Amino acid sequence: MLIFIGLIIVIVTIYLLIKQYETRMILCASGFLMSILSGKFFAGFDAFAKNMIMSGSIETICSVMGFAYVMKLTECDKHLIHLLAKVLLRVRPILIPAAVIATFCVNMALPSAAGTAAAVGAILIPILISAGIHPAIAGAAILSGLWGSLLNPGNPHNPFIAKIANIGVMDVIAIHHTTVITTAITAALALTIVAKILKEDKVDILEENSGAQSSFHVNPLYAMVPLLPLTLLVIASAKLIPGFKVGVPQAMLIGSVIGVLLTRKNPAEVSKSFFDGMGSAYSGILGIIISAGVFVAGMTAIGLVDKFTEILTHSTSIVKVATGFGSFLLAVLAGSGDAAGFAFNGAITPQAEQFGLKIANMGSVATLAGAIGHKMSPIGGSTIICAGLAGVNPFDLAKRNAPGMVIATIVAMIMLF
Repeated sequence: MLIFIGLIIVIVTIYLLIKQYETRMILCASGFLMSILSGKFFAGFDAFAKNMIMSGSIETICSVMGFAYVMKLTECDKHLIHLLAKVLLRVRPILIPAAVIATFCVNMALPSAAGTAAAVGAILIPILISAGIHPAIAGAAILSGLWGSLLNPGNPHNPFIAKIANIGVMDVIAIHHTTVITTAITAALALTIVAKILKEDKVDILEENSGAQSSFHVNPLYAMVPLLPLTLLVIASAKLIPGFKVGVPQAMLIGSVIGVLLTRKNPAEVSKSFFDGMGSAYSGILGIIISAGVFVAGMTAIGLVDKFTEILTHSTSIVKVATGFGSFLLAVLAGSGDAAGFAFNGAITPQAEQFGLKIANMGSVATLAGAIGHKMSPIGGSTIICAGLAGVNPFDLAKRNAPGMVIATIVAMIMLF
C-alpha cells in the first residue's frame, strides 16, 4: 500500500514539474511527504541537512559559477562568442552543424545552459536567419549544442557522479568525454538532415550586420580567457607538466584574476560579481541537488527505490533502457535535465554494480540522457529562450530536435554500456 501511495506521489510530482511549479519546492515537499507517510519522519530532513554540505561539490560548483559571472562582467564571454560568430560566417554551407558545435564549445567553457543559450543565441540566431536558415532551425541549432558543459569539471553532475563512484571528477569526464562529443556531432548532423528534408536550410545572401556583430571588435586575448581554467585542468589531469597540480576552484580563481588583469575592470566589482555567482550557484544548482536528495530519501523511505531496484535486478537490458530513456523522458516531461539526472543518479546509480554495470558509466548515461532530453522539451528554460530569440513557438524547436535527440540517446547508451 505504501509503495502504491509513493508511486502516486511520484506521478503527481512529475505532473507538477511539467506544469512548471517551483522545482525545489515540489521535490522537497514530495520527499518530506513520503518520509512522513513511511513513518521515518526525519529521513527527508536528514537528507536535506546532509546534502547542504556535500563534500567536493560546493567548492567546485560555486567557484565555476563565480567565474562565469566574472566572465560576463568583463565581457570576455562576449569576445569568445563573437570570435566564433566570425568563424561561422566563413563556413556558410555548413552553418547549421557549425552553429551547434560552436555553441557546444562555448557551453563547455561557460557551463550555464540558459546563460549560454541567451548569450550565444543573441549573436548566432540572427546570423543563421539572415543566411536563409529557417528561424526554428536556427533556434534548434543553438539548443542542440547545450550539453558541452558535461566536459567542464564544474558541471554539478560530474562531482555528483564522482562522489558516488568514489573517483576523481576528471576521471568521470575521461569516461564520457568521447560519448559527449559524439552525441553532439550526432545531433548536429541529424538537425542538418531535418533541415534538408523540410527545405529549411536554403542559403541566401548573407547579411553580416546581425545585431552588433559587425561593429564589435574582438580581442583574441579576451576571447581565450573563458577557456583558460579548463585548459589548466586538462594540463594538470594529463600530467603534461611534471608536478603541476590545480583544482577546480584554483583554476577558476586564476582565470578570474587573469581576466581582471587583461580587461582592467574594477577589482571590487569583480570580487562582488564572483561571490554573487557563488551565491547564485548555491541557490540554483545546489538547491536542486539538495531538493533531489530529499525526494530520493522520501522514495527510499517509502520503499520505492528498493522495489524499483528489485525489478531492475532481474534484467540488465531493462536497466540499460531505463537508465537512458527513463532519464531522457523525465527531462522531456519535466523540462529539467538536472532534475532528471540527479533524481536517477541519487536513487538508482549507487546500485549499478548489482546490475553488472559500472557506477560512473551508469551515472554518465543518466546525466547525458537527461541533458539530451532537455533539448527537446518544449517547457525547458533553454528551449524557451532560444525560441524567443528566434521568434517561434518552443514546440517548433522541440519537434525539429526530436529525431536527433532520440538517436543521440541511443548512441550514448551504446557507447557507455
